[in-house]
Amino acid sequence: MIMAAAVPLSFATWMVLLDNFAIHQAAFTGREIGILQSLREIPGFLAFAVVFLLMIIREQRLAVVSLLVLGVGTAITGFFPYAMGLYICTVLMSMGFHYYETLQTSLTLQWIEKDRTAATLGKLIAVGSFSGLLAYGFVLLASRQLQLDSVWIYLFAGSATVALAVFAWVKFPMYPQRVAQHKHIVLRRRYWLYYALTFMSGARRQIFVVFAGFLMVEKFGFDISDIALLFLINAILNMIFAPRIGRWIGRIGERPALLFEYAGLMIIFTTYAFVEHAGIAASLYVLDHLFFAIAIAIKTYFQKIADERDIASTAGVSFTINHIAAVFLPVILGLVWLQSPAAVFLTGTALAACSLLLSLCIPDDPAPGNEHRLGQIGSSAALAGAGSDDLRNL
Repeated sequence: MIMAAAVPLSFATWMVLLDNFAIHQAAFTGREIGILQSLREIPGFLAFAVVFLLMIIREQRLAVVSLLVLGVGTAITGFFPYAMGLYICTVLMSMGFHYYETLQTSLTLQWIEKDRTAATLGKLIAVGSFSGLLAYGFVLLASRQLQLDSVWIYLFAGSATVALAVFAWVKFPMYPQRVAQHKHIVLRRRYWLYYALTFMSGARRQIFVVFAGFLMVEKFGFDISDIALLFLINAILNMIFAPRIGRWIGRIGERPALLFEYAGLMIIFTTYAFVEHAGIAASLYVLDHLFFAIAIAIKTYFQKIADERDIASTAGVSFTINHIAAVFLPVILGLVWLQSPAAVFLTGTALAACSLLLSLCIPDDPAPGNEHRLGQIGSSAALAGAGSDDLRNL
């Protein structure tokens, strides 16, 4: 919970300041912001390498080190208000963020019983949202009332994450590992639906992360305090609803939850494409962000079908898959943005439609041997025959 709280202090501050900092101090256009966001996703694309680090450091320790890197990268961002400096700070910050997120997923799926995982993940989102609430409140106070420059806001936020990471390192014991994890990359054919859902989720996320906020600033003239207020609203709603969403997923199952999410996203992205009123655009932004909590269902689906020894390795692999589109999509859509912002959001509609079709393949009761509703791939017989031939050691 403490580590989950440490992340948004840096990352939420970085996100809420980014568009205004990039546009007004680094003179970014859609081209540069696309390049920056693609660079930001490269560490996520390389998240599979976390499994090799586990040969020399335990997961819990590596999670804390990742928090330290996240905090340092954020703290120094404001000192580099130009393209190359901002690119380098972004990659450093992103390494810490993505490696921590990979490890948090792995540790949660290992430590928490399956019947409590969705609710626990919802609680972690709520904790992060409360921490984000503090970060957004600080940004509002610092930018509007104290008139602090972005450099000091970045520095304070990053330092807070570093302080919590040091506290976690010093004050908490090493918790026992219930099941020894594979120390090599694992790819299993029977996980194909999980991989596909993860890939589409990453592609969809880029539309929101890169271009929704950029739309607010470029088209509707939102300043730092306006963006911070939107993030503040998002944090409050996540605090209230994320635990409930986790329990709801636990009751109704992964397939209905994901079908609801992607049907809603198709409507949201289509409306984004043609919105002309700032209030409507802001409402879409809040709804879009709230839908992220339903992605818990993808993680709990994997936990139900997975060999427990695969969790750490697959957490890294899934983050890499999640970020395949993230490496090239922002650059491509950044160029599309220069011609037609609406086309960018309609691309999001198409991605949500593809995800909806994939979600239809999730069975009512996911389990090893019952991974999807298509054919016999991943059947019990195939699972029984799985072994070294079903592992891909890269």
